Amino acid sequence: MEKVVIIGAGAAGLTAAIYTARANLEPLVIEGMQPGGQLTTTTEVENFPGFPEGIDGTELMDRLKKQAERFGAKFMEYDAVAKADFSQRPFKLEMMAGDPIEAKTVIIATGATAKYLGIESEQKFMGRGVSACATCDGAFYKDVPVVVVGGGDTACEEAQFLTRFASKVTLVHRRDELRASKIMADRTVNNPKIEMAWNSVIDEILGDDSGVTAVRIKNVKTGEMTEIPAAGYFSAIGHKPNTDAFDQLEKNEAGYLISTGVKTKFPGVYAAGDVADAVYRQAVTAAGTGCAAALEAERFLEAQGE
Repeated sequence: MEKVVIIGAGAAGLTAAIYTARANLEPLVIEGMQPGGQLTTTTEVENFPGFPEGIDGTELMDRLKKQAERFGAKFMEYDAVAKADFSQRPFKLEMMAGDPIEAKTVIIATGATAKYLGIESEQKFMGRGVSACATCDGAFYKDVPVVVVGGGDTACEEAQFLTRFASKVTLVHRRDELRASKIMADRTVNNPKIEMAWNSVIDEILGDDSGVTAVRIKNVKTGEMTEIPAAGYFSAIGHKPNTDAFDQLEKNEAGYLISTGVKTKFPGVYAAGDVADAVYRQAVTAAGTGCAAALEAERFLEAQGE
């Protein structure tokens, strides 16, 4: 029987682990299949407070984990929750590989996974020119051209944000009009630093040992191939929140967990980080909600006489 189980080991989960461990609750952190979360796919993080020179994403997550371990947090590696039952206490978690786990409180911090097209070169240049977060990585592309793929509000927001840094932004969309809201679409199409590549799809991301150097696109109507010089490629086709195991919880139309603050409809079950945040999706906001979830769990257990 665990007092606190934290599902996920990104910025939200590890912050929750630090706080609950310091409260002598000996939390168990289920790391899942991507320990460290999305930050481990980022080579350098420059916008997390306290690191004026920047820090490698994997190193930042390693430091957070060591900090949690220092205070007594326990970690379960190479396993993930397959199904959760919150209908009665103690809560029951069925695991992919190991034995079921019972918990008095649960903090869900499984995050959201950025969607990519699935072409091999996306993985090849991940963190070396390939990104899914303009807010995180845009500043690395000052005065160089970049390519964004997508056609919704997210793609328009990413493209517009990147114009602050990039010399030119090419937005690649498979149709001849954007799916984004009209005001967002108009701003994007009329931005002098954004060039639209209509009726086109990504064929290949090109590069060398230094990273991305160009993006090859294909016109879906003519079949014509065009090579666009680019130092960066941004996938802006959406995110998938990692909520498949939590069918009992309320979700919005995109699959994100619905919570009041960090509280779900089940007392003692909390949602922190990107799994419940379709708006900000930043490490620092995830860490903040991880802290809040930890404090709520501590108060809940205290109220239960723990």
